[in-house]
Amino acid sequence: MVLAVLKRLGLLAATMLVVSLVVFLLLEATPSSVAIKVIGPYTTAEQQQLWLEQNGYLRPVGERYVEWLGRFLTGDFGESIRFKAPVAEVLWPRLWNTAILGLTALAVIAPCSILLGVIAGIREGSPADRSISVASIVTTSLPEFASAVFLAGVFVFWLAWLPGTSSMAEGWDWRQLVLPVAVLVLYDLGYVARMTRASMVEVMATAYVRTAVLKGLSRARVITHHALRNALITPFTVLTLHINWLLSGVIVVEAFFAYKGFGALLLEASLNQDIYLIEACTMVAVLVAVATQALADIGYRLLNPRLRGT
Repeated sequence: MVLAVLKRLGLLAATMLVVSLVVFLLLEATPSSVAIKVIGPYTTAEQQQLWLEQNGYLRPVGERYVEWLGRFLTGDFGESIRFKAPVAEVLWPRLWNTAILGLTALAVIAPCSILLGVIAGIREGSPADRSISVASIVTTSLPEFASAVFLAGVFVFWLAWLPGTSSMAEGWDWRQLVLPVAVLVLYDLGYVARMTRASMVEVMATAYVRTAVLKGLSRARVITHHALRNALITPFTVLTLHINWLLSGVIVVEAFFAYKGFGALLLEASLNQDIYLIEACTMVAVLVAVATQALADIGYRLLNPRLRGT
């Protein structure tokens, strides 16, 4: 098990190294394009050349990459063109805001989707199973912008119960978090519930579960002590991998509700061609993706007795 963890950590480091090289080559391999993005397209060739000399962009690519990677490892991401401030000062608060949004949504998605999936899985073909399956398909089929418009129309303009934006301009307000979380929950809950149902149906049909039933154990004991643990392996993996989606896939939700999070920051950086901010956001997003993948693999091994010793 320890060897498996070390392998995953080594793979994480190797992946991040490859991604960092790709990001650097795509965004900084051509010094002239960097100069245009940083000091503006209307500067003269002499001004661009002077800026390149002052910032060391005339050195070999390999030397610049090593220095760039070293700065990233120490948390020095450069200065944001859009915000006129160090990227780190802009990035970490936005990342924290998205973490609050994502973890709140995950805290609702995980128990509700697992509960609905288990209920549907142990009663395959029943009215409850069909109702949960249909509702899951409908909610998953609705894109975030559609459900955001619908919920805003109902709770903001019709009932006037909730604010239409979540900018937190006047300080923390839990009411401003309700609609963004609701949109994320509606979109993702059905998918995880369907995955849990499929896993539960499969486990309930296995030989060891049938044997437990034939031994006279109560249905509740069979489900809680024999079926549930193995059935939860799949939803655990899915939920872990969805952490990355909750980080970088909330651009639509954050933009719609004016929520100052990581997704909105990435969108703003792209629209303004803020090269250093784009680099930092990309590296953070990839780090989270690779880390959650490694966490899912390790958790899968812990939950699956057949792989625990490997």
